[in-house]
Amino acid sequence: QKIAEVAAKQSKRDSILKVNNVINFQNIFENVKDYDILLIAYENEEENTLKEVLKKYKNEENIKIAVIIGPEGGIDESEINICKDNKFISITLGKRILRTETAPLVISSNILYELED
Repeated sequence: QKIAEVAAKQSKRDSILKVNNVINFQNIFENVKDYDILLIAYENEEENTLKEVLKKYKNEENIKIAVIIGPEGGIDESEINICKDNKFISITLGKRILRTETAPLVISSNILYELED
């Protein structure tokens, strides 16, 4: 979180990216109630790309996006289905499987690229 705060100040951003600690799967849905877009990165997703999903929101302002990044080894399919039942959109980040610490950087960079002027 401290890195996100310093980076926001350095780049003169009005809002600071919120980085949560690892949380129990059952607590996810309570933590994302106030978000407009709910995304979950899933290595077996073959259709929804992050870019395609973000293009749908290109002209909207002040949208809040929550993203779930799973642990090393991936997210269980049953957990993906529970997330989908709770309005999460399963996305692919491409052909490569990224490390848990790398995926958030890729996703946040893509969000900035697609949604900010």
